[in-house]
Amino acid sequence: MIKKVLIANRGEIALRIHRACHEMDIKTVAVHSTADAEAKHVKLADEAVCIGPPPATDSYLNIPNIISAAEISGADAIHPGYGFLSENEKFATIVEEHEVIWIGPKPEHIRVMGDKVEAKKTAGKLGLPLVPGSDGAVREIGEAKKIGDEIGYPLIVKAASGGGGRGMKVVPEAGKLESLMKQAGSEAKSAFGDDTVYLEKFLGNPRHIEFQIFGDGKGNAIHLGERDCSLQRRHQKVLEEAPGPTITDEERTRMGDICARAMADMGYRGAGTIEFLYEDGGFYFIEMNTRLQVEHPVTEMITGLDLVREQILVAAGQPLSVTQDEVTFTGHAIECRINAEHPETFAPSPGKVVNYHAAGGMHVRVDSGLYSGYSIPPYYDSMVAKLIVYGTSRNKCIRRLRRALEEMVIDGVDTTLPLHRALLEDPDVLEGNYTIKWLEEWLERNAAASDTQ
Repeated sequence: MIKKVLIANRGEIALRIHRACHEMDIKTVAVHSTADAEAKHVKLADEAVCIGPPPATDSYLNIPNIISAAEISGADAIHPGYGFLSENEKFATIVEEHEVIWIGPKPEHIRVMGDKVEAKKTAGKLGLPLVPGSDGAVREIGEAKKIGDEIGYPLIVKAASGGGGRGMKVVPEAGKLESLMKQAGSEAKSAFGDDTVYLEKFLGNPRHIEFQIFGDGKGNAIHLGERDCSLQRRHQKVLEEAPGPTITDEERTRMGDICARAMADMGYRGAGTIEFLYEDGGFYFIEMNTRLQVEHPVTEMITGLDLVREQILVAAGQPLSVTQDEVTFTGHAIECRINAEHPETFAPSPGKVVNYHAAGGMHVRVDSGLYSGYSIPPYYDSMVAKLIVYGTSRNKCIRRLRRALEEMVIDGVDTTLPLHRALLEDPDVLEGNYTIKWLEEWLERNAAASDTQ
């Protein structure tokens, strides 16, 4: 069994991993930048190693320093969390070459699913439903026009190495294809060092549905149901819930089984999420994340499974703790991502937390590294807390979440708590009547209303 885990991350996910390890009697090593010396997970870990100055490139993305920290501390495993190096094939390979256990998927699966063109090809071979589009990268405008004529407009140009909405352009008609394709390639080159793009049919107003899967790396895999992550701003998720309010039991079973079977055929190891656009009863594969997701707690709430514990067990060569027949879905859970940002302008708001009070009560969970007196550094992602609430029904979950949002206090910096409170009063959110476009349209309406007052 694993005895000591180095946590190659920061913030709430580092604290989440630390807690799971300690419940399993596993020692932890926190690596940190100089900006995170006073972080909660650093204070709680059994050991801490400074790996560099504040910029992530010099610390949390510094592979030699992280490997050195593992060697110095005697860690026999590394958990990357999410973000940073969690989906870096090179890092995973180096970890394993140093005979340290990588708590994550096999490096070759990270590589395949990290390239969106290759991922789409692989998904198709594994039987996952695809959005109509190019079979791979498209480099010539003549080829692009031919594909556009076949699949129809509007279509979307996507960067093969993209993410977060960069390198994506919606093409409304054939006459704009060439210019928008060049813009997408230029954006992708600047952001990711790769100007490769591909084409897909643009779905008008879909939902974002993702399935949580787990494999043991030996040909066995299960699914843990779906999450609806449609409430997004600039392709960044804001609120997630499980199960999806519009997904039927039949759809869950059918698509979950397809995903689990695909991962079993792939020999996938550990946690992964297969993401789909969902419109008019159809599921269309968009990408796979070969890591733990930010929103994993809502799945934990409705299944009762500790996903980080499962990651550690599988990485240590043990079987999954449950079979598919033993997985049950009970009740409803919603997660609010709370960022240190102005709730209307979304300007970052780092600084000192003067007063912090986490919401509490039955079935209320807060994942956060905040404490009163802590200074939020300006160098990293602005998410500072996740509020996750469970209820035996969606309606009860929402009522509990409203109460929890009223209790939550983060003074000294701006946060998006007021945004979440407002969302939980909107009839569309209350009824689950939203898509991936809904939140940005809602924000635009609110901003326009404020300008006229």
